[in-house]
Amino acid sequence: MHDLPPMARFGGLLATDLRDVTSDPAALDSTGFWAVSADFEGRLVCARFGDVRREPVPAPVPGAWRGPDPDRWTSSLDRAAYVAGVRRVREHIAAGEVYQANLCRVMSAPLPHPDRADVDALTALLARGNPAPFAGTIRLAAYGVEIATASPELYLRRSGRHIESGPIKGTGRTVDDLLPKDHAENVMIVDLVRNDLGRVCATGSVAVPELCAVEEHPGLVHLVSVVSGELADGAGWPELLAATFPPGSVTGAPKSSALRIIEALETAPRGPYCGGIGWVDADRGTAELAVGIRTFWIDRGTPGGPRLLFGTGAGITWGSDPDREWAETELKAARLLRVATGHEVSGTQGANGTIGRTAP
Repeated sequence: MHDLPPMARFGGLLATDLRDVTSDPAALDSTGFWAVSADFEGRLVCARFGDVRREPVPAPVPGAWRGPDPDRWTSSLDRAAYVAGVRRVREHIAAGEVYQANLCRVMSAPLPHPDRADVDALTALLARGNPAPFAGTIRLAAYGVEIATASPELYLRRSGRHIESGPIKGTGRTVDDLLPKDHAENVMIVDLVRNDLGRVCATGSVAVPELCAVEEHPGLVHLVSVVSGELADGAGWPELLAATFPPGSVTGAPKSSALRIIEALETAPRGPYCGGIGWVDADRGTAELAVGIRTFWIDRGTPGGPRLLFGTGAGITWGSDPDREWAETELKAARLLRVATGHEVSGTQGANGTIGRTAP
């Protein structure tokens, strides 16, 4: 699949004819249409394409995507380690170091036919099996970027100087599952996003037009808010990304403290998961970047051969129940893993009562 041409797909847009690749965010203020992938750890890949056209996501082609065996998934944190991590976060909260921190685990499985693994073919399956408002694909194998996302969350939308962010916090199977803890979690992150945007937006322009709205997605519901602002004079993409990245909904509050806790407790890099994935049209001054959740990516450099990876996590607050938070990570992963493997998994459980075994 290394010989497949570079491309990007976002909703009904298809971008081909790769012209330029850079890690400089200032390029996003220049000219052209850019596909953007920002890893949680900070690696930025911006790819400018010369041909951008309207084209719907194609129907899945039988056999075009060969996903992992459903029993081969491993998890960077098993249930015991994750539950212990939740308890540790609560200790940090009790000590006054943080109000909330996102605790995540990365799942991975070997690809049975890596030479036939095309993330655009996976995108076709995701579009039918788990439609999402910010679905996208970036295929730049030569640059180590092969991503298929079914993200439901808006990181940044730009129209001229107007900026919007749509943080998600609070997840349940149904509306009745949402707890006061979920609302408190959402409000905390909205405050963090307001502060982030306030660093780069005109004074007095930051607002919250929507707070804790319920959104239904395949197999679950979320609480979603909207924070907006007007970009200050002289501020461009370098300043906007510096002020807001990584997204607050997948870090915690205060962000600096949450990042230190994440680094101590998580055992695998998040990569594109929890980063930013989307497009920037520098000519029109518009953009839409998703938070890289519900996201698959291929790593062809792992020992033992190429693997498909997927991340899942939950926001931990003082009101968190460790077992419930583990169950939330399972809920978020279950449907997507079924789609990506092409197999039905019994409920959300694997043979040992979890999705995925612990990574060795």
